[in-house]
Amino acid sequence: MFEKIPSDEELRALVGEGLFAVWKGLRSMIEASYDMTGSWNGGGRLWLYEYKYRRGGKTLCSLYAKEKAVGFMVIFGRTERAKFESERETFSQKTREMYDGAKTYHDGKWMMFEPADESLFPDLIRLLQIKRRPNRPDKQEP
Repeated sequence: MFEKIPSDEELRALVGEGLFAVWKGLRSMIEASYDMTGSWNGGGRLWLYEYKYRRGGKTLCSLYAKEKAVGFMVIFGRTERAKFESERETFSQKTREMYDGAKTYHDGKWMMFEPADESLFPDLIRLLQIKRRPNRPDKQEP
């Protein structure tokens, strides 16, 4: 268990008012569609905080915070990459560029977005849907 969970006020002071709204929006977007366990961690070398969404031992995505920045990371394995490739033209140019520029490691393609506003939210939720079907009862697809 991470020892220093930041309060909303601390996060707001760290990232700034506008990006705090992005942070809250990302969390609301994810939690509206997915029933996941969230956990706080240190953000590694580049970030101060990480908030990871997991269920059944598998990570859906992670949110990151540092001074004046918010991050959203999703990791695609081989199957998810193939699905993205089949749908790539339906994503924004920015998301396609992020995908193309993301480094592929042994465990998947690590895509880190640093959203400045909510304009990428539709693409981000679709990336999550590729990763895992929504599991909130009111968000199930037919």
